[in-house]
Amino acid sequence: MSDTLAPSWLVPPTDANELARSVWSSTAVRDGSGRLVVGGVAAEDLAARFGTPLYVVDEADFRARAAEARRVFDDEARRIGTTAKVYYAGKAFLSGAVARWVAEAGLSVDVCTGGELAVALRSGVEPSRIGFHGNNKSLAEIDRAVEAGVGAIVIDSRIEIDRIAEAALRHGVVQGVRVRVNSGVHASTHEYLATAREDQKFGITLADTPDAVGAIRESGSLRLLGLHSHIGSQIFGTDGFREAARRLLEVHASLLSGGDVPELNLGGGFGVNYLSVDEAAPLGDLARGIADVVAAECARLGIPVPVVAVEPGRVIAGPAGTTLYTVGTTKDVSVAVDDSVAVRRYVSVDGGMSDNIRPALYRADYSVRIASRTSSAEPALVRVVGKHCESGDVVVLGDYLPGDVTPGDLLAVPVTGAYCWSLASNYNHVGRPPVVAVRDGVATVIVRGETEDDVLARDAFLDGPTA
Repeated sequence: MSDTLAPSWLVPPTDANELARSVWSSTAVRDGSGRLVVGGVAAEDLAARFGTPLYVVDEADFRARAAEARRVFDDEARRIGTTAKVYYAGKAFLSGAVARWVAEAGLSVDVCTGGELAVALRSGVEPSRIGFHGNNKSLAEIDRAVEAGVGAIVIDSRIEIDRIAEAALRHGVVQGVRVRVNSGVHASTHEYLATAREDQKFGITLADTPDAVGAIRESGSLRLLGLHSHIGSQIFGTDGFREAARRLLEVHASLLSGGDVPELNLGGGFGVNYLSVDEAAPLGDLARGIADVVAAECARLGIPVPVVAVEPGRVIAGPAGTTLYTVGTTKDVSVAVDDSVAVRRYVSVDGGMSDNIRPALYRADYSVRIASRTSSAEPALVRVVGKHCESGDVVVLGDYLPGDVTPGDLLAVPVTGAYCWSLASNYNHVGRPPVVAVRDGVATVIVRGETEDDVLARDAFLDGPTA
């Protein structure tokens, strides 16, 4: 295989079987026969029992990351004389089991639709520990959130102030709200991931924030909790958060003359290592950096340090997840490169963009390993692709596998715990895979996979279950 087609960051490995610790969940190892084992369960056994594609969640890893998030932000908040609120971002991956795990770790839950709210409530999450986002919350969603006693609703536009106030009056409560502020700060990331620019759908501008807060304070049924910001996703450093905090705290300070502003929510978007060359900041470093700038800015402005809220989601769910696939075909394709011809090996698997849309949507990179065996064959550059009728149906843009990769091999793609299941679809009438949690040698289905009958059940012109 020619290396001229390899991404610039990808270095040919000395061992195409090695599991880079920075991208695999904490319990992932190879056993004595070379099989991948996660949570004490062999991937090969999981595939035999549940089929592929299969989402696998390392429960111990997930729980440890949730506990770490709670601990580091509590510690740093305590150091600067305040407290922290840590909201797990449900959009990364939310199910009944996950909601219970994060609640048991002491985290709150952030939701952005009525469906996510329903999962949190039915999972037993205390309503006061739920935050409700969204740029177009329906009247029914607002009413349900207020009736349930959701602790915070994030106001995304001026019209929502009246809608939430009316719902609160109807239910005879005073509803806590935050104002999502478009700070003008954005992370250096993919265009569609930048969510704090002026020309985009989220939030209220800094200039319009005082008027919005004034309207909230004039309402007898709303209580201002504070300002909220979200500057993007997959962010590796603290510079963006520092600048957003500075800008928001300037407005925060000016609002104190009109009443209490108890909180400051700086959102999330903390990055993870998808590749062995990635260098995401440790969560403790992020917490420390955020705490330092909040403390420094409050001292400069001469104001009390507010409660600091954050929304880590990807950093908890992402690294805990691995997706298993079975190889169906392999194919070498000649590609013209300048005046020569290189060869790319396409490895087709039984899933694809229906279970992981991120490579097609963002050109996101992932790595891959054979999970059912090891091999001494020379590494070969491969592109792992799915079964869908799209040329952009790519699972792994480029990585090295042993050159003898063959149909029937089981492949594992790490760091798929966030934004894979939650963005999954039934494209080409493919059922969404199950999600299995593994821990201490036990595998538990936490989301059932869809059968063909499940996929066809909503079609009003089909008679019913197939034979």
